Amino acid sequence: MELRVLGCHGGETPRHRTTSFLLDDRVGLDAGAITSRLELPEQARIEGVLVSHAHMDHIRDLATLADNRCQLGAPPLLVAGTGSTLKALRQHFFNDTLWPDFSAIPSRDQPTIVYRELPLETPVSLLGFEVLAVPVNHTIDAAGFIVSDATGAVAFSGDTGPTDRLFELLRETPNLRALLMEVSFPDRLQALATMSGHHTPQTLAVDLAKLAAPRDLATYLYHIKPPFQAEVERECAALRGLNLEVLALDRHLRL
Repeated sequence: MELRVLGCHGGETPRHRTTSFLLDDRVGLDAGAITSRLELPEQARIEGVLVSHAHMDHIRDLATLADNRCQLGAPPLLVAGTGSTLKALRQHFFNDTLWPDFSAIPSRDQPTIVYRELPLETPVSLLGFEVLAVPVNHTIDAAGFIVSDATGAVAFSGDTGPTDRLFELLRETPNLRALLMEVSFPDRLQALATMSGHHTPQTLAVDLAKLAAPRDLATYLYHIKPPFQAEVERECAALRGLNLEVLALDRHLRL
């Protein structure tokens, strides 16, 4: 399984892009930086996007991706998420007010996007992968994903603070190759992290200890808020007994 990092930050500047990953060049994990990082032919090759939750930094490039693919005559794009996430997309995003309803453009018989609801904790076959959506703890309904193929599994936390169910299921996941894990604020801003449903390095360490073998699992960190990038990186580097790497834009990983 190949992973391309399009966006891995918790905010945006010319050097930071919000959450967006690409599996095997055809399936997105969130959509914070798809059109800002991919050329048109690459955008047209995407088959679907798994959406962890409906906050803008995780969905915003769905708007321009749908628009571009409509003009290109690309096949329908599968947008998959939990029922609450898809409801939010329909009501508040692709609602013909904030942005056109591309599930009916060019027509309902030939839409630019199609929605696929993912039940929680039930494996679903999707675009050549098995996808398991797992509830995590954020300020709105949010899910992480465990994505598997014949070679192994990769987990994506989405946005979350301290959570239990994800790690319970990860302990039961055979051939888990890697975990994409959010961390957003430095330890000194723990109150803000708790209020906003995010991790600091100190809560991250507690959660990763719930894994059977945290020292061995490749854990790739993302979602650091740009003003605190250096501080959070220093605090993560000080954690012991963990296999951590802070992601950077344009990384290509073979998992």
